[in-house]
Amino acid sequence: MPHVDITMIPGRDEGAKLIIAQKVQKFLAEELKIEEKYVSVSVEDVPKEKWSEHMDKMQDKVMFVKEY
Repeated sequence: MPHVDITMIPGRDEGAKLIIAQKVQKFLAEELKIEEKYVSVSVEDVPKEKWSEHMDKMQDKVMFVKEY
């Protein structure tokens, strides 16, 4: 059961976050050929001034796509 954790700079309302999460859920379920109910998605706002600090905490994670 995959989980996707999305972090972004604040500025989107709860409705926009829900739409993003649902689209990610649907895409991943289709790609993995599983039911959407098995895919969870969270969205976390990280203030712009704390973005570097937040990303530093993620250095131990394997990131297949990174910001440049």
